[in-house]
Amino acid sequence: MLNKEDLEMRTAFDLTPYRRSTVGFDRLFDALENSFRAETQDSYPPFDIVRTGEDSYRITLAVAGFRPDEIDITAQQNQLVISGQKTEKDEDGVEFVHRGIAARAFERRFQLADYVEVRDADYEHGMLTISLQRIVPESLKPRKIAIGSREHVNDDTPQLTEDKAA
Repeated sequence: MLNKEDLEMRTAFDLTPYRRSTVGFDRLFDALENSFRAETQDSYPPFDIVRTGEDSYRITLAVAGFRPDEIDITAQQNQLVISGQKTEKDEDGVEFVHRGIAARAFERRFQLADYVEVRDADYEHGMLTISLQRIVPESLKPRKIAIGSREHVNDDTPQLTEDKAA
């Protein structure tokens, strides 16, 4: 069972000592700190992240009650932001006894690794599916280096000849 002290200790991890002794890891530490904060945030809408290949992923969000034109998807600088805002349309003469279909606004943020790009987004049956692909530039991909051999190509090398007497 998780008590309040455990939760505070888990979300209040201090990365300051690591920031002082490292150079160039600011984005990593920012992402870690943001993920600690995100754990305590609202979990709406629910989502799945699936690895579909070596360098491809799919994020699926359950956004029932929203139309595609009420959802905004923005990808910028290693971050994917998905937000939804219902348009205010009150149905005249309708009295709800219970309203269980979500109508509240949401914003869900995902930190993307370097070179991960959004390929496409689809909406079907209340499910928003976003396909991601890691595209590493050719200059950063590992490459094989062939090992050459030096062959003697000059004619100064002594050669054996057979001397036959006639």
